[in-house]
This record gives sequence, C-alpha cells and structure tokens, in this order.
Amino acid sequence: MGKLVVHQDKITDIKALMAICPFGAMTEKNGTVEISAACRLCKLCVKKGNGAMEFVEDEPKAQIDKSKWQGIAVYIDHVEGHIHPVSFELLGKARELADKIHQQVYALFMGHDISGAAKELRHYGADKIFVCDKKSLGGFNIEAYTKVFEHFIKQVKPAAILVGATPVGRQLAPRVAARFHTGLTADCTVLDIHENTDLVQIRPAFGGNIMAEILTPNTRPQMATVRYKIMDAPQRSKEAKGTIEQLAVPENELASRITVLGITKKPREKSIEHADVLVVAGRGIKKKEDLELVYQLAEALGGDYACTRPLIEAGWMDPRRQIGLSGRTVRPKLIITCGVSGAIQFVAGMEHSDEIFAINSDPKAAIFKVANYAVVGDLYEIIPQLLARIQQGRKIA
Repeated sequence: MGKLVVHQDKITDIKALMAICPFGAMTEKNGTVEISAACRLCKLCVKKGNGAMEFVEDEPKAQIDKSKWQGIAVYIDHVEGHIHPVSFELLGKARELADKIHQQVYALFMGHDISGAAKELRHYGADKIFVCDKKSLGGFNIEAYTKVFEHFIKQVKPAAILVGATPVGRQLAPRVAARFHTGLTADCTVLDIHENTDLVQIRPAFGGNIMAEILTPNTRPQMATVRYKIMDAPQRSKEAKGTIEQLAVPENELASRITVLGITKKPREKSIEHADVLVVAGRGIKKKEDLELVYQLAEALGGDYACTRPLIEAGWMDPRRQIGLSGRTVRPKLIITCGVSGAIQFVAGMEHSDEIFAINSDPKAAIFKVANYAVVGDLYEIIPQLLARIQQGRKIA
C-alpha cells in the first residue's frame, strides 16, 4: 500500500485539480488541498495533476519468522461449561489444516469449573488443550478473556487461530487481533493452508458478487472467524488422545474495569437452525399474501419456513428467518427453495444441507448449481401439485 502526498507549491489551479478526482476525495482548506477518507487510491490525480500529486509506497515491513509460529489453535466457545457445537466443527477443520502442514492442533479453553468439559475435547482431535480455570472467568468479561488469550498466544505462538462467529467470538477475535496488530477475516466459508503456514481465508465479498481469497502473509497469528454449521464436525473418537495443560495467568492481570452485575437468560426460542426440513421463499414470491403457499408446504412436511434477504428488506418476514451470511446458517436434512435465485451469500448459508430441492422458472438460475434436485417451472403451479401429492400419499398410508 501507500499514500498520496500533495505538493502544495506545485498546484496551479486548485479547482481543476479537485475536479480530477472521481470520488470527490479532495477538499480545499485555507488555500491548501487535503485528501479525505473517500480516496480510493486510483492514482488518477497523480497521472493528471502535473506533478502536484505523488504516490509514496509504504516502507516494506520486516519479514516475520514463520518458523517460530507453529500449529492451528481453536478458541473453545462455551456457556457455563457447555461447549458450543461450532467449536467441535473448528477442531475438525483445524485437524485437517494441521495435518496438511504436519503440525499440532491446540485448543484454548477458559472459564470457571470447566475441567470436566476440557476432558471431552481430548476426543475431538486437539493435541493440546490449554485450560485457564478461574473463578474470575466464570462470566464472559471481554477484558479478562482478552488477557488470557494474549498469554496463550505469547506462550504457544500458533500460526493460525480459528474462532466461532458467536456473540462472544465476534467480540473477542477483533480485540485480540488488534492487540497483536494482525489480520482477521470474518465469516469465512472456506479455509485452506499453504506449506509455509499462510492461511487461505475465503469469504463472499462485494455483496456476494465474488469469493475473496484473503491471506495474512506478513503477520502472525492469522485469525479467522467461522459461522456455526459451515464446517463438518468430526466424529467423537473413543480414545482420548489430547493432553491437558494448565495456562497460568496471574490473577492480578485479570482485573477489569468492567463489572458483570448479572446475567439474564433469554427464553429458549424455536430457530430455523435446528429444523430438519426448511421451505425457503425467494424473490419469485410476487406478494406477501402468497407466502401462504410456503407456510402450507412447510406445515405439510412437518418443517419450518425461511426466506432470503430481499423479503426481509420488504418487511415480509421476521429477520430471524433469513438464511445467508447476513442471516442464519442452516444445515437441514431437506431444504426446498421456492423462487430463490441462488446468490453467493445465500448459498453460503445453506449449501451444506443434506438434500437441496430447488424450484425456479429460470433454467439458468445459480441455485441449480448446488441443488440435488432442480425443478424448472412456476412455483405457483408446482407448490400446489406438491401439496396435493403429499396429501394423497398420506391418504394411501
């Protein structure tokens, strides 16, 4: 990267210079030109500014010694010792990545009264489980948890760290990344690794129009967050293989300016993430009243219903029923999409479903690329036929 430098003494016409920028990133202040945050470094002003603008490359950063950073670490997310399923999924992916570069898998587990749960992690592929069990860590405190994370990184020096994109993970990961001046890629859908331990982090970008491949080659540790149900959880092994090590953090370093006054538990709610069968409405639904077709099909199959982002923006459904990277990630046994085009961001939230049944009138719809069964036709004709067949089948049974 680099920055633009303005040579004020070489400016002959301020207005003409400012007119060059297509982003309006130049402003005049007291007879001088300043560059705002709107600058996209297109360098058009350098080419046409008659020497008034110069692009200066940043000083190259010192190369990090990657040999000193070894292994793939996973932050173990939990609530009162109950491990979140995304942590098991990430242990499976960490094992896959670590085997590729012949290194170890580490698990970081912090909290209070978690020794029993820590033993369970030995059955899921971690070579070493670092446990920090203290009363002061009983409730999530961002400052104390960050301090433990910092101790872990300085002691173990993992090449990469995977964190679940849970409410806790979304707070903790960026704070830790900032503390080590390293990169963090959020909501990754694909992870791979090079032999030199550079983590390949892939996620949709620019509104889902491209899949961005992101690397952090000059800093360590590399950090990525991953949503629940994106990766495959490993089978629990009968043999406990990993070893448990205590992570020593002085109590005085866990002192925090934050005091947790209490915890109020939300009432358990029905979530589309736990449905075995989902019927999804897309932009092919012409008006809100027509969602009744989707509701009826979901009910007939004993499942639940969901939708894509445009329907949420139209106010047709509760935002908690949106599937995609800006909504929920689901993995049902059967998902039926009705009039869904198949944008990348939506597909990333459901592509791991066991069976995908897609209905769309456009034979070139992107959703058909991931569907197990593709029906080209008008959903207003097909859904009633499906309902009739289901009812007929029940009568025969």
